[in-house]
Amino acid sequence: MSMILPLIQTALELGLTGGLTVLALFLSYSMLNVCDLSTDGCFTLGAAVGAVVALSGHPWLSILAAMGAGVLSGFITAFIQTKMGVDSLLAGIIVNTGLYSINIAIMSGSSILNMNKTDTVFTIVKDLVRESFLKDQYKLIVIVIAVALVCVFLILFLKTRLGLAVRATGNNPAMVKSSSINPVFTTIIGLCVANAFTGLSGCLMAQAQKSVDINIGTGMVTIALASLLIGRTFFGKRKIPVQIVGAVIGAFIFRLVYTIALRLNMPAYMLKLVSSVIVVLAIFLPYIRSRMPMLKRRMGIRSASGKGGAKSC
Repeated sequence: MSMILPLIQTALELGLTGGLTVLALFLSYSMLNVCDLSTDGCFTLGAAVGAVVALSGHPWLSILAAMGAGVLSGFITAFIQTKMGVDSLLAGIIVNTGLYSINIAIMSGSSILNMNKTDTVFTIVKDLVRESFLKDQYKLIVIVIAVALVCVFLILFLKTRLGLAVRATGNNPAMVKSSSINPVFTTIIGLCVANAFTGLSGCLMAQAQKSVDINIGTGMVTIALASLLIGRTFFGKRKIPVQIVGAVIGAFIFRLVYTIALRLNMPAYMLKLVSSVIVVLAIFLPYIRSRMPMLKRRMGIRSASGKGGAKSC
């Protein structure tokens, strides 16, 4: 039991932090129907900007700065896609490639930033709860508050007129255009909001581990997609609040599997394969579930024909 609780806490902290990126992908991929491949670079951008601002002595401002950087990244991706006629997948790849150089420039040409002696939002909360029973859960407190606020915002946003227009754009852009709604505008808004979540996720991840590496965001789009699909596997296509909560739970489940793999002394280079297998299973299980009724009918027909043949003999 003493080993299980720390494992669950670690999975919760990492899962919920990455869950913000999953919520970003939920908005862009599930609602807007745009596969944003700039996620990796945007995550690192949020981490780098947040770290630089925190190192300058403004830990709370670093959160807003990271989200603002994410908004700018989302705007550029959406602009390339909508105004320059570039395919959404290619637009994401272009922005992701360009962000690598930008992130290095933000980090003053270094590939690593150290924040061991820097005040962060986590150290501030740690000092606030130092005398309470939650002194060992200070990271979890910050992350849970951030995820809860983003979930509430996303639920309320998708119920507004603009949010409904974003959802409609993902379902049927032609119908939206015929309804005097500009799909270019809704796409830009959707990607800006989504990338703000990704930037926030990167900022919190960097401050939680007190360092930023240029490769901190590598593979985040795969992890977020796997988490999103896991949530969809367990919760299906239900009401928006349930889907949002399911996406966050999917992020926790993914990180729990990841953490267990690490505890089993799996080599680090095998973790990418674990991610790929989880993605395949997350896609495969709903497919099998959808095919089950037809398979049962076929088995029923075969068994019935077999009985009929036995009687005729």
